[in-house]
Amino acid sequence: GHARNKRSVCIDLKSTEGRDLVKKLSAESDVLIENFRPGKMEEWGLGPEDLEKINSELIYTRISGYGQTGPYSKLPGFASVCEAVGGFRYVNGFPDRPSVRPNLSMGDTMAGLQGVIGILLALQARNGNKRGGVQSSGKGQVVDVAIYESVFSLLEGVVSEYDGANVTRGCSGSTLTGIVPSNLYRGSDGKDIIIGANGDSLYSRLLDAMGVPKEDELRTWDSNAKRVENQDIIDAKIGEWVGMRSTEETLQILAKAKIPSGLIYSVEDMVTDPHYIARGQFEEVKIEELDRDLKIPAIGPRLTSTPGSTKHPGRSRPGQDSKEVLQEWLGMTDADITDLINSKAVIQND
Repeated sequence: GHARNKRSVCIDLKSTEGRDLVKKLSAESDVLIENFRPGKMEEWGLGPEDLEKINSELIYTRISGYGQTGPYSKLPGFASVCEAVGGFRYVNGFPDRPSVRPNLSMGDTMAGLQGVIGILLALQARNGNKRGGVQSSGKGQVVDVAIYESVFSLLEGVVSEYDGANVTRGCSGSTLTGIVPSNLYRGSDGKDIIIGANGDSLYSRLLDAMGVPKEDELRTWDSNAKRVENQDIIDAKIGEWVGMRSTEETLQILAKAKIPSGLIYSVEDMVTDPHYIARGQFEEVKIEELDRDLKIPAIGPRLTSTPGSTKHPGRSRPGQDSKEVLQEWLGMTDADITDLINSKAVIQND
């Protein structure tokens, strides 16, 4: 989905003609996004100060591993490493073994989201917002996104816990430190569910749903602080109860008691789930290389008046739209574009 709805223009930035094209395109643009090594765009004469002279309203967005400044800025920054430096790996996994990585490139995704947020804020500053009391600056600015900082922004109270209580939060397996009960439990069918009953009233309703007697010691742990001290006993009791029946039966009982709970979904569960389908979470698109449609995630979030849609899933060939974009945006002639293609400053893949 990363190339969805994007047109592909392929330009050789090592060539003078190619760099000139980028300047011309930047003059017609609201936003530029680049993720080269910090300093590379400046070497090409395409840095923020260079392009500001051409278009003072341009929002210049830079995504790198460690940001444009600081002692690590020149280091190569892959998401896998930045997830570690950003602190996420330290709290993800089980305490008795090395930390683990989710089977996703989370750092890249988070950096993309922070880039979008930064761009929207910069557009608001440039264009103004009367109701919000934001005066229009009429100027663009640089949005400096670092992958490690995007991950760092997810760490909730980790810094304050360390500074205020000298506590270093580490891995806690399938639980969340200081929140009980909130864990994974396995049913008799081998499937796993999550139960989050860490509020006092939720915990009481969970015990009712489990049929726990009023005199049972589980009932005495009626505050989160008490439950944290007895987490192992509580999780074992809940796990024993969940393991006696199928996950479907357990979830029905918990839904009736209004206890937050859910199955841990695989992608197979998602594509057949009636709620996913009712919410329109999938689209079918045509792929040139396949002889059938391909299912992809729909665009989110959902907007009521201007919902997103997939015009195309992404170009299969780099430079597929070079000619069209240069004609449409810069008014270039066929002869001009042919010269650029022949000089290899531009690639057009029909």
